[in-house]
Amino acid sequence: MNHISSRTLCLTLLSALALLATPFAHAQWTVPTPEELSMTSQPEVPGAAAVYLFREETTEDNLHMFSTYVRLKVLTERGKEHANVELGYEHSSEGGSTVIDDIQGRTIHPDGTIIPFTGKPYEKLVEKTQGLRFMAKVFTLPDVEVGSIIEYRYKLRLGDNWFRAPQWYIQSSLYTRKARYSWKPTNKQLISNEEGGQLTNTISWTKILPTGTELKQTQLPARAFDEGQYIFELNAHDIPPAPEEDYMPPISSFTYRVLFYYSPYRTGDEYWKNEGKHWAKLRDKFIGPGPGVTAAVHDLVLPADSQDQKLRKIYAAVMKLENTSFTREHSSTEEKSQGLKELRTTDDIWTRKRGNNDQITALFVAMARAAGMKAYLAVVTSRDRSLFFRAYLSMSQLDDDIAIVNVDGKDQFFDPGSRYCPYQHLEWKHSQTSGLRQIDGGAGPVETPGETYLYSKTTRIADLTMDEHGEVSGTLKMTYMGSPALHWRQRALTGDDESLKRELRTNVERLMPAGADIKVTSIDKLEDYEQPLVVNLSFKGSLGSATGKRLFIPADIFEANSKPAFPHEKREIPVYFPYSRTNQDAVRIKFPPSFKVESLPVSDKMGFEKFALYSLNSESSPNSFTIRRDYFLAEIYFKPDEYAGLRSFYSKFENKDQETVVLTTAPSAPKATPAGN
Repeated sequence: MNHISSRTLCLTLLSALALLATPFAHAQWTVPTPEELSMTSQPEVPGAAAVYLFREETTEDNLHMFSTYVRLKVLTERGKEHANVELGYEHSSEGGSTVIDDIQGRTIHPDGTIIPFTGKPYEKLVEKTQGLRFMAKVFTLPDVEVGSIIEYRYKLRLGDNWFRAPQWYIQSSLYTRKARYSWKPTNKQLISNEEGGQLTNTISWTKILPTGTELKQTQLPARAFDEGQYIFELNAHDIPPAPEEDYMPPISSFTYRVLFYYSPYRTGDEYWKNEGKHWAKLRDKFIGPGPGVTAAVHDLVLPADSQDQKLRKIYAAVMKLENTSFTREHSSTEEKSQGLKELRTTDDIWTRKRGNNDQITALFVAMARAAGMKAYLAVVTSRDRSLFFRAYLSMSQLDDDIAIVNVDGKDQFFDPGSRYCPYQHLEWKHSQTSGLRQIDGGAGPVETPGETYLYSKTTRIADLTMDEHGEVSGTLKMTYMGSPALHWRQRALTGDDESLKRELRTNVERLMPAGADIKVTSIDKLEDYEQPLVVNLSFKGSLGSATGKRLFIPADIFEANSKPAFPHEKREIPVYFPYSRTNQDAVRIKFPPSFKVESLPVSDKMGFEKFALYSLNSESSPNSFTIRRDYFLAEIYFKPDEYAGLRSFYSKFENKDQETVVLTTAPSAPKATPAGN
């Protein structure tokens, strides 16, 4: 079958005659086996907090209902967290809302004692967006202890005129012993609820399954007015938990799954061409530009300005607007009280002087067009969440808007919706990713560029003085550029000055030897996104450990608490860093005449092919020593067959980072002997 996008669909008058709905009866609770009651671990996942004994998901379109049944074994104290259950659903002002009901549950102790769930779930608002509220039913299963089996089941219902194809996520964070999935789809002709919705009765799917697990499709014998019920079924067993390691790609979109669709499209190319064209047309309708934006641009730029000069002025203007993705959304009631009409175009964004990240990006495109430039919108998958999967034909995997403007004949990429992102740069999660972009007359694929390792740079400088007792005081200077600077600037938008200082201080304290008193004394260029962000701190405390007359001090105090990045000898998952980078440290410590340097780390330099480079240099004088450390990472993705070499490189320089400077107490000058008579 084709791989077609997921949609919620509404029944129309063109639907065929309804099939007679048969009542859905609950399965009985499963009687636990002696092995299940007594089990204390799962051999395939040593130390696992819990495992799924059984999961079942049943979808019956003619009842507009999804039924879920879960049996889970708690193996450790941490596994008791699974007694807290949160079931998500949504309310839409445009129809297609869902309801969760018929929640039942029980706890079974290892001795077979059964404690039924008799409480009442409560409703929680998870998130509210324009026209949509994401809710959750929350409840806790009773008296759960290590060794308990917890069971619960519930139904998720759609409105009588709505259908939704199921999405079976076979792989989760827990090991699954057995699972069963089934779907009885409708044979009615449906129409999508999107603008310009199309008729469809075609079922398609995308699947990623382990070897030996098959999706089965059968059809019951035809009856009068009925061509025969289709049934999709899948039985799975011994499914390992989804991989979870440090420095791994966002592979959440590539775990075992089957995603079904109702769709009018029969090929992937047809899907992306038509959906992309529809998306581009809708966005152009919002972008404009209208008279308000055109007038604003006329006031901002000069006819004699170059295209780059015009664009820089426009970029600076939209960056001054309130970005509600980092502050707060304003309710329709609040906007009405301010005399603001419903938001329909980029003119409304300029009038409000605020908007969310995508709205501000659309405004930037509108203003570039008003300045006479060819400007386009693009929508991409955010790399902090997932990777774009072209075979998964769903617009839902595209997260954020960015802008493309043709400047002097060359397309350049901009990220005005990412507050404080520098001009002509992208936030790291929007770089080296894929999606759709507007083109003249429609839409096409887009690949966003990456940044060089020189763009994201962190410089850490310590200028310290030691007294005769080995206590150290002085200053620390942290300079952030590129992605690290953007992180801290955006963090500043979510709290007050004191919380920002506290977090900056804590971040530095985690690097240093314990026991130091560190304070933030100033933060420079916090809002000047085109300049490095500089954080100055004061330092007072001890750095090393004393043994007899020797004092051992970490060579690079900024790496004193670092842990091995890759402790495991083998790895089956690629290594994935968010962005390439440069880190440079300089540590200078002056000491009194009573100390002298006994030994320093030997200067060294090492690299990993053309992808990474590390160097450490040391030097001393009669009253000080200086350590300089440089680290350059030019690549963000390493295949499993490159892991051994990468791990060896990291192990070598991490060991070098842990070397120490040894100071000794200088011998006291001999006392003068009185002259004899």
